[in-house]
Formats: sequence, structure tokens, C-alpha cells
Amino acid sequence: MRSLFITVFAAAFALSAQAADYPNKPIRVLVPFAPGGVVDTSARILTMKISEDKGWQFVVDNRPGANGFIATGTTARATPDGYTLLAAHTGEMSVNPVLFKEMPYDVERDFTPIIMVSNAPMLVVVNAASPFNTLKDLIAGAKAKPGQLTFGSPGTGSVNHMATEWLVAAAGAQALHVPYKGGAPAVSAVASNEVVFTVAGLPGVLPHLQAKRVKVLGVTTAKRSPQVPDYMSAQEAGIPGVDASIWVGLFAPKGTPKDVVAKLYEASAAALKNPDVKKRYATVGGAETTTMGTAEFTKRIRSELERYKKVGAQVGIKQQ
Repeated sequence: MRSLFITVFAAAFALSAQAADYPNKPIRVLVPFAPGGVVDTSARILTMKISEDKGWQFVVDNRPGANGFIATGTTARATPDGYTLLAAHTGEMSVNPVLFKEMPYDVERDFTPIIMVSNAPMLVVVNAASPFNTLKDLIAGAKAKPGQLTFGSPGTGSVNHMATEWLVAAAGAQALHVPYKGGAPAVSAVASNEVVFTVAGLPGVLPHLQAKRVKVLGVTTAKRSPQVPDYMSAQEAGIPGVDASIWVGLFAPKGTPKDVVAKLYEASAAALKNPDVKKRYATVGGAETTTMGTAEFTKRIRSELERYKKVGAQVGIKQQ
């Protein structure tokens, strides 16, 4: 019994000492996407600012593919010492569990959410020549022609697809899904009149918007976004309960010492409050920085997972 106590005490002391000395080597941040995307850019902006403020060293490690399973699975299996982290978004944490029966990770079991880094609305986009000029118009059109209005998405089960299904179903309408191989092709399909509308993030929409090939009818969030305040919210369009966005968060493997998580949170929150950092997130991804911590972020992930489960059941999406 005495030896067991000594072992437990020694382990606790070692973790405490480790946290006090943290970090004493580079921190690897895995990203489930290729360089240049929203999650990758978000991770790089954040880690560069923390490095500037704290002198900590980071290595952003891009592991794209397999629905994000490579990066998330690797992080889930990593030693929980704070030196392997994950930057991920809504899709990996709140959508994938709806789509897949078997995954190399379990959100609750394998991860501790450290901080929600940023949050961005999705825009409802139509062709510039479309007769629809507001989100209310589009919904009325979808109701008038059930299942005939087409919408593009980056693929079946993507967060864009699920958000659109949520929006349409909550409005009591129907629309026909047309999947594409990525967000850019889906927006291009709207610009060329292949489909009637799509739901997409600001970065993918902006070039077409500036060229006046598309127009924005509204956003998929409950309230107007401070980044794009001119566009009406789903609630304003008479669609209650819809609040779909694309957030990016920083995660640690479950079991990472609380003191280490706290250090990471404090460094991240300080960086995200910086005016220049806020401006960069707004410019690059149309996103608003946040400082949502572990408890609130965990509730948000759970809540969205339940929402998307209901959406999947409503539209008949079966787990693969």
C-alpha cells in the first residue's frame, strides 16, 4: 500500500513539475487539412502570435485526408503532455460522429477542448442574376417548388451540406442537394448557374462576389455577423433555431495536465485579443476571434453534435 502511495505521489509530482516547466521543447500542432485552408491559416496565425509573445516554439504539421481521421487519430493516440495538439473545426468534432459508425477517435473520450479560436458565419449565395434578393425570397421559392431548387455543397456530409439541410428543413422547405468536390467548385457552380444556391464561407465567396458573379442573401447564424453585418440572419428570415457556423478550435489529448491546458488557454486567449490578430482573422476567413474556454466549448460541441444528428435523421443521411 505504501509503495502504491509513493508511486501515485511521484507521478503527480512529475506531472506538476512538467507543467511548471512547460513548454521546454517545440509544440506540434496537427491540422487535418492541407496548407492554406481556414484551419491551417487559423493555426498559423495563433501560433505565430504566441511565439512572438511567449517565445514558445510551434511546428504546424499538416495531415490532410480521410475525413480528418489522420490528424485527429494521431492526436488522440499521442502522449498527453501538451506537446501534441490538434487544430480542428466543426466538421471533425460535431459532424463526423453523425456520418461514421467507426472512427479512430471519440470526441469526448479522447480530447480536451482548450479554446475556440475563431467563429465564422456561412453565407447563403445565389447567382448575381437570380430573382431571389433576400433569404426570405429563397425560402419562399423553395416552398413554392418543393425539391426543385438545387443547392451545391463541398460534398455529402460536409458541414456546409449539413448546415444547408438544417436551414431548409427548419424553414419547412425542401431543396435538391448536388455535391461537388470541394467548396470552390460549389461556389463556381452557383456563379455559372449550374445550381441555384450554396452555403459557403466568406473566403470562397469573395472572389466571385467582387467580380459580381454572385450575391449574398444572408447568413446561417441566429444573429447577424459583425464580420458581414449587411446580411440578414436566419432568424431575421423567419427561420428560428438555426445557428450554423464554422468554428476552429485547439484541442489536447485527454489526460493532458490541467496546468498545461490552462497555460495554453491563457497564451491563446491573450493572442486572440490582440487587435492585429483580430484583423487578420477577419481578413483571411471572415471570422471573429473568441476566447471560449474548455467548459463552454465542450457544451457547444455537444450541442452542435445533437443538432446535426437530428438534421441527419431528418434528411435520411445514414452512417457509413
